[in-house]
Amino acid sequence: MENVKVTLVKSLIACKPNQKLTAKSLGFKRIGDSIVCKNDKVLAGKIKVLSHLVKVENV
Repeated sequence: MENVKVTLVKSLIACKPNQKLTAKSLGFKRIGDSIVCKNDKVLAGKIKVLSHLVKVENV
């Protein structure tokens, strides 16, 4: 599997509770936080929930 870099680019202030919890599970606390993870089905589901708030890049 390839790695992807996921970066939070928008605020979580007006988001739904499930979106805030998903961002917390990925380790995002503030705008600009990034993680590098293996691209699997679990991560794809989390990215789908936060698709309007994050930027995804292949690494």
